[in-house]
Amino acid sequence: MNRATEPITTQPREKIIVGLSGGVDSAVAALTLVESGADVEALFMFNWDEDETGRCQAAADFDDAAAVCRQLDIPLHRADFSANYKARVFSYFLDRLQAGRTPNPDVLCNREIKFGVFFDYALRLGADRVATGHYARVGSADAEPALFRGRDPGKDQSYFLAAMPRTTLARTLFPLGDMVKSEVRERARSAGFDVHAKPDSTGVCFIGERDFEGFLRNYLNTDPGPIRVSGGALDGQLIGEHRGLHAYTVGQRRGLGLGGVAGAQPSPWFVADKTVADNTLWVTQEPDHPRLTATQLTTSACDWLIDAPTRAFKCTAQVRYRQAAVACRVEPLANNALNVTFDRPPGSIAEGQYVVFYDHERCLGAAEIEHVETDTTPGRATV
Repeated sequence: MNRATEPITTQPREKIIVGLSGGVDSAVAALTLVESGADVEALFMFNWDEDETGRCQAAADFDDAAAVCRQLDIPLHRADFSANYKARVFSYFLDRLQAGRTPNPDVLCNREIKFGVFFDYALRLGADRVATGHYARVGSADAEPALFRGRDPGKDQSYFLAAMPRTTLARTLFPLGDMVKSEVRERARSAGFDVHAKPDSTGVCFIGERDFEGFLRNYLNTDPGPIRVSGGALDGQLIGEHRGLHAYTVGQRRGLGLGGVAGAQPSPWFVADKTVADNTLWVTQEPDHPRLTATQLTTSACDWLIDAPTRAFKCTAQVRYRQAAVACRVEPLANNALNVTFDRPPGSIAEGQYVVFYDHERCLGAAEIEHVETDTTPGRATV
């Protein structure tokens, strides 16, 4: 494949609408576009209409976005997509949690909201292209627009963008794709933006910063249940009580609340699995437990950023954000589903997360993990 990324270029007076969140990244994205000579406007999205804490973070973020627009002398639009977010992202997120899975709302949010209703809204406002503050790059491959990893390996967000509609690539700009975070903050400071030192958001998608476990209790069955051991001398033994299956994911080590367990080694405990039918959390002290070292999975229908493959091929893939990509073999199945076999364990594969495929730096697409195959060799306990 031809692999090439290109610097951000704009046509004179090309109208670009940038998604402005009130944070430092989107502020510098807007600044970069203004300096390029484009006709820049900004669009702020409201995507959540409740605030149980009594503080309105969205209003504060909007004020920060408005301050940036005043300094850049560009128009600021605002739109409420909260109904779309709840219908297209949050409802699905809750359904998957209730089913014992570990969904990734940020991937879904980019596909359904930022590069769905937001993108369409920006085009109706007259945008020639749409920009965001993501750390990724749009370039060309095989004479077509393609998505590539961002230059900053610590901030690369191509994983979260991998399910975006392929048709949006030609009209998308990522002005921060060739920058590192320290450079972005310095540019914001030099421009006099008050948000130059604003902390990065760590909240879930557009729900924001809050006690997320407590927040979910308003929507989910969070009944406590048994914690049992999977594998080893204590196989099947009850050793504790969990606080609701939604709070745990395969491979999790922290927050299990397991102190000294009679008969167990003084070693860390890991989540091995969850069984919704009996509300049981399964844990292990075996780092090589078959559930933690699985190398094969199947997916739901894949969102491809390339022509959908019709035969098996090799590439690399990662099963979580910031995990290293691992070499794998991808076999197409019926209905655009996939079977993926890794050369080595990618690490704690969780149903509901996304597997994202890469050809070197180029992002090929993403699919939700439906099922994980485990080692059933005799003597290896599985849940």
